[in-house]
Amino acid sequence: MDAASVQFGQYPPARRTIVHLSDTHLLGGNRPLGGRFDTEQNLLRALEAVEGLGIRPDAIVFTGDLTDLGEPDAYRALRAAVEPVAARLGAPVVWVAGNHDERTALRRDLLDLAPSEEPVTSVHDLGGLRLIALDTTVPGWHHGDLDDAQLAWLRAELADPAPLGTILAMHHPPLPSHIPLFDILELRDQSRLADAIAGTDVRAIIAGHLHHSTSGTFAGVPVSVAAATCYTMDLARPAASVNGMDAGQSFHLVHVYDDTITHAVVPVVDAETSDFFSPAWVAQMAALSPQERLEAFSRKPTAS
Repeated sequence: MDAASVQFGQYPPARRTIVHLSDTHLLGGNRPLGGRFDTEQNLLRALEAVEGLGIRPDAIVFTGDLTDLGEPDAYRALRAAVEPVAARLGAPVVWVAGNHDERTALRRDLLDLAPSEEPVTSVHDLGGLRLIALDTTVPGWHHGDLDDAQLAWLRAELADPAPLGTILAMHHPPLPSHIPLFDILELRDQSRLADAIAGTDVRAIIAGHLHHSTSGTFAGVPVSVAAATCYTMDLARPAASVNGMDAGQSFHLVHVYDDTITHAVVPVVDAETSDFFSPAWVAQMAALSPQERLEAFSRKPTAS
């Protein structure tokens, strides 16, 4: 019996799987960010972990701040790091603009598009799951916003539902933050986005910007924020003194089911791991009946 074909629980396998990374912040010439963070090496380590998952995701999504200063060399380095991995996994890459990016260079040096200051938006059909990339950047500023034209475009795209629904990918999350600096740099006029997605098939919003993993709801839609690959915010400090640390990097593994979407935080760490569970163990469980599996793995030992 093929273990992969056995359903162990109440839920069938996920319909779609997305790898969600954020905030790579590459600099030209791989200069250390802030004089201390090796953002390229940290990205490569994250990509190594992505390949180590042993899956073929339906998309790899980067939710903004792809570079730190919008330098052409940094966008080219990003392509050189990511595209071979995506090709080996057979997955499309979805690039989302962040406040540290520059639209002209992003279009020209990453997307092979004509350079312009127009918002960097896109729509992707992932086998019936619609992924819409929004551009919340404001040229010359670090806070976020969505203008009338982009909101009208979004409404038009959402006018017809997709078979598996829609996920919005954006940089600035429509969530509050307990860290003062992020509230200053939040997405402004969020009620207009809420109006645009009301009554549509939007099932989830994925975002970045905060450099730490968090989640919440916006206009009744779950929001999941992935931490950065470059550095993360040390939340084990008073809110007013939270700063970056070269630790805690992670990405999200997004599974889309019929009735829910899960967002698992995948830490990028080198740590000793036990080896009790294995493909052989899964095959052993698959060979048992459901009741036998419960007896073998769920029943507690009898207390003496």
